[in-house]
Amino acid sequence: MGYSQMAAAQISLPLPVLPGGWSAPNDFKAIGTLSTPNQRNLEPVGPHFLAHARRKRHKRTFSEDERIQANENVKKVEDDDGDDISEAEDPLMLGRDAKDWKGQDHYAVLGLSKYRYRATDSQIKRAHRKKVLRHHPDKRAATGSSEDDSFFKCIQKAFEILTDPVKRRQYDSIDEGANVDPPSKKAASKSPSAFYRLWGPVFESEARFSKNQPVPMLGNDKSTKEEVEEFYNFWFNFESWRTFEYQDEDVPDDNENRDQKRHVERKNNNARKKKKTEDTARLRQLVDDCLAGDERIKKFRKEARAGKDKKRLDREAEEKRVQEEARKAKEEQERLSKEKEEAEKVGKLEGKKAKEAAKNAVKKNKRILKGSVKDANYLLPEGEEAGAKRIDQVLGDVEAVMGKVDNEELAKLAGKLGGLKLAEEVGGVWREEVKRLEGKGKLKAGEVKILGS
Repeated sequence: MGYSQMAAAQISLPLPVLPGGWSAPNDFKAIGTLSTPNQRNLEPVGPHFLAHARRKRHKRTFSEDERIQANENVKKVEDDDGDDISEAEDPLMLGRDAKDWKGQDHYAVLGLSKYRYRATDSQIKRAHRKKVLRHHPDKRAATGSSEDDSFFKCIQKAFEILTDPVKRRQYDSIDEGANVDPPSKKAASKSPSAFYRLWGPVFESEARFSKNQPVPMLGNDKSTKEEVEEFYNFWFNFESWRTFEYQDEDVPDDNENRDQKRHVERKNNNARKKKKTEDTARLRQLVDDCLAGDERIKKFRKEARAGKDKKRLDREAEEKRVQEEARKAKEEQERLSKEKEEAEKVGKLEGKKAKEAAKNAVKKNKRILKGSVKDANYLLPEGEEAGAKRIDQVLGDVEAVMGKVDNEELAKLAGKLGGLKLAEEVGGVWREEVKRLEGKGKLKAGEVKILGS
């Protein structure tokens, strides 16, 4: 960028009046000489002149120039910070409600997700400055953005929490973003090195909660028996400083509602104790899982049992024999049970078929009974046509008789009527049956009119 130089000018100014008691000419002693004078041109310089020249050259207003310079300053800060605290911003995070500050990831808000509890005070301050320059409401307004200041409030809250040692420790106590999930049994057993490579970071992450420092680490396949025992003894007796008070329900600070305040405090204390118990159980299970897959433990045990191999093999053989016998007995029991179930199924199926056959036989016998009176012209002489009333009366009598006999009697009656066509023969069978039923008291005299006459 070049600027046009202004013409040099000479200015004459009168010297000030000397005071009355001035005696320098008499007392003055020269201790040196002045150098040869040089003529120099004075030029306008400084940030304000440069800003003026920049606005004139680019034809900008004050607000336009300030906005562009602010963007350049933000970029300069970002470039100066480098990648150590640079992190892509999640659009969902930018839209967070500032009121839900307890649910926000403070490290992610400041772009420190990869550091978390290891972030230094300097990194937190630099990250905060970087976020403020990018998301300050004045900056957003200058760029014409319609975004509200909700995320800026999230930034300020995150900075407040992470710069306060007590509040930061409370937040680190529940920060799940720093946790390392334990590996699956399959993943940890893929190779000898996989176990240490996957389990090591898990304990390094959990070590941040230890009251006792330094914390022994998992080591590797070269670790001695004493080192391995020290590691597991430490973690089985792990003392954690986690308090979980960050997740407390807010306690009302008004003095009028003291009962409610005490109630909330008791509720918070109980919740902390429950979470502490659950976390202790979680860590114990984690150590148990690691121990179960640690080949060093198996190696140490094998070495300790070197003189007892025969006894161990005999015991294992006996256990295998017992297991095999138990397996065979179980298989035999299952076979017998299956055969019994199959037999029961066959029996049920045959019973169902028999019931169905009996039901069909009853239907057939009833059809025979009704068909017998029809074939016999409803017990009228041949050539005489039966009217509707006659038909209804005869069929009513048939229904009455069928309602008083069981299936066996019904079959016998159908056998007697089968093949008979003449009214006298059919009527005789029906009269005989009606008399039999009346004799047993199943029918009242005169209840069946036509078939009984």
